[in-house]
Amino acid sequence: MLKASFRLDPAFTVAPVSRRTFGSFVEHMGRCVYTGIYEPGHPTADEDGFRQDVLELTREMGVSVVRYPGGNFVSGYRWEDGIGPVADRPVRRDAAWHSLETNEVGIDEFMRWAGKAGVEVMYALNLGTRGVQEALDVHEYLNQPDRTHFAELRRKNGADEPYGLKMFCLGNELDGPWQTGHKTAYEYGRLAAETARALRSVDTDLELVAVGSSHSGMPTFAAWEAEVLELAYEAVDYISAHTYYEPLNGDVASFLASAVDMDHFINSVVATADSVGAKLKSKKKIMVSVDEWNVWRQSKFAASAKAADPQEWPIAPRVIEDEYDVTDAVVVGNLLISLLRHSDRVTAACQAQLVNVIAPIRSEANGPAWRQTIFHPFAITSRLARGEVLRVEPQGPTYDTERFGEVPVVDAVATHDPESGEVSVFAVNRHQTESVTLRIELGGFEQRTFAVAEAWTLTDEDRSASNTAEQPDRVVPVESHEASVTEGVLKIELPAVSWNAVRLVAQ
Repeated sequence: MLKASFRLDPAFTVAPVSRRTFGSFVEHMGRCVYTGIYEPGHPTADEDGFRQDVLELTREMGVSVVRYPGGNFVSGYRWEDGIGPVADRPVRRDAAWHSLETNEVGIDEFMRWAGKAGVEVMYALNLGTRGVQEALDVHEYLNQPDRTHFAELRRKNGADEPYGLKMFCLGNELDGPWQTGHKTAYEYGRLAAETARALRSVDTDLELVAVGSSHSGMPTFAAWEAEVLELAYEAVDYISAHTYYEPLNGDVASFLASAVDMDHFINSVVATADSVGAKLKSKKKIMVSVDEWNVWRQSKFAASAKAADPQEWPIAPRVIEDEYDVTDAVVVGNLLISLLRHSDRVTAACQAQLVNVIAPIRSEANGPAWRQTIFHPFAITSRLARGEVLRVEPQGPTYDTERFGEVPVVDAVATHDPESGEVSVFAVNRHQTESVTLRIELGGFEQRTFAVAEAWTLTDEDRSASNTAEQPDRVVPVESHEASVTEGVLKIELPAVSWNAVRLVAQ
């Protein structure tokens, strides 16, 4: 059995845990909205047509913020289509996903859903086909109390009080040639700055996210961020980062180390932003919003997209409904570890997406909803991560990967809540055949003693196992009896290819 170790000390903190780290994403794409969160006539549907089974799972998952309404969808979206009497709303083509949008769900409906789910909304503005005026109009509809045209229209539509949204994305992936309204960095940077200044002229208490690169493999990566921020640095608060992972050519070893790439990606975005700040002699720090991330088999999606009939314009088709296995769940758990350890700069993140579309929750029309394997590490991490993120430096074995070279077998992060005294540890074992004994010294906590309150392990002998409508609980975390504290040392047995979480209580 392999061995690894690290020491925890409450004096070595990274930053407070940001609740916005546990965000999700609802896009008008595939079946995320229709038969996902919304299905009038479903046995669990409430008076507004929302599936209560999906709402319950969303709350159980611990989602804090949801980015809406896109995604690529937003770059051609006319938000006015989704307000007022449903019978009067137009059906539009969605060029992004080659489908028809009925607009049955719009701003008011989604805000009602968000209230029921208990989540904050991060609203994405259309800077693809629209711009400054659209941003001002939708902000007025959402946030102006009364008297103005759009405020009174909102009140007429049933929402007397303003929604009070604070976080707005200034467009989506406009560096990508696939994006409706694709722009150069200069074109986008100017538009983002102009839009941000206009919004701040009517509401000084906003948090604005500028569009970063669609992924780190883009030929313009880093150069895009640098030029956009040089134009918009003082006007925005965040730069976005999008990143997806999949096993390529059967390379499971590299796939299990995906968080190594996420670490590098985040560090590169931060370095670029700080370089611009230094050049501009600004004391301001730009934060990072990783508002799209997940495991996504993009190569499979690309093949299916090529086979699609260009003459067909379906409503809510099945699009990228990936089925996740045990290995995927371990990777997702590891990506959450990466996000937490960057909490000094990553203060918002959205797993894409919430339901059906590369999602932790799956549902069937007029049928059940269930938890995919990747649901579990998200839900447990969201529940247990409290207080301050602690700096962790594991010592232990490494292994070779084709994509990332030599990487650690064990990756981990920890949090400490000074108020309750609780400590939570999250760890993965990336090794495909060997278990690891992880030894964690707790001596930095003023000689306090700890006891294991709960310990969870997600693993399985069949790493291709997944959850389905027929077997919704085939893969679940199991309570681990292999975690114990003796004389100020926590020992955890980490099975091969596993994600693990332990909560300690001070005695």
